[in-house]
Amino acid sequence: MSPTYSEYLRLEELLKLQTGVEGETREISNDELHFILVHQNFELWFKLVINELTCTRDILSSDYVEETKLPQAVHHMDRVIEIFKLMSQQWRVMETLEPQDFLNFRDDLGTASGFESFQMREMESLMGTKWIDGKLMGKKENKKSLYDVTCDWLERTPVQGSVYNSKDDETQVNRFIEEYLEAHKKLYPDTNKEAVQFFDEEQSLRRRRAGLVFIESYRELPLLAWPRKLISTLIELEQSMILWRTSHARMVERMIGRRIGTGGSSGVDYLDMTAKYRVFIDLWAVRSILIKKEALPVLKNKDFYEFRGE
Repeated sequence: MSPTYSEYLRLEELLKLQTGVEGETREISNDELHFILVHQNFELWFKLVINELTCTRDILSSDYVEETKLPQAVHHMDRVIEIFKLMSQQWRVMETLEPQDFLNFRDDLGTASGFESFQMREMESLMGTKWIDGKLMGKKENKKSLYDVTCDWLERTPVQGSVYNSKDDETQVNRFIEEYLEAHKKLYPDTNKEAVQFFDEEQSLRRRRAGLVFIESYRELPLLAWPRKLISTLIELEQSMILWRTSHARMVERMIGRRIGTGGSSGVDYLDMTAKYRVFIDLWAVRSILIKKEALPVLKNKDFYEFRGE
């Protein structure tokens, strides 16, 4: 016998969860019901975001990522982007709660705070950051983050047809960097120092950044089309998360001004701080050093990047 709609979604259980702290006998107001429902919705969306980002991370974590897998990774991130857009709009529902109406039940929250959301912490850690006591920390778990696997993937990017860890690969990559910097200097002598600094790192990081610049510069090549789309989607993913955080901060400022948060944080100041950080720093920074197409180093081994039949 097939389940009913209510049974499939377990609606009876779900609709009994808007009562405040379990075991309390007090009746919650219409405004507090609204407050609980909005935040429960966020947690449900967080669950889906974590699932989608985990799928993306797992695809990119392979030592060799097949080209046919990249559209799937992009699809997972596109869904997360739409979720964050939706959650940003969800703060508009919260804004229908007037400041004094919130104060009527704020004390009942005690020290409960969104900062305690373990799913939010998991989501941030999965992206590549970790927050401890309101401070941004380096990720310490053994499991790689989306940032980690993206870095590994970029480092393996064939540059000028030179394959990662192949003979003379380091020489070929360094030659591309030198030619790129020379072209950049001719076009933008006043800002060339920034481009030099972008590559002025140990070899592993140099190669990763060279792969990123190569994808951005020669994105019209068939085999670079999806890698370029993946990079663009990663940027949009982080942008959507930043905009969601910003919307959150403005909603809180509208509701409680500059009060201390229920969890003891600095409230709006803390929320604004979280919107300043970037996980995919290189993906943002590379835009400062790109050069126009006609000035790029001559492409070598073009056939390497063309589509091939089975």
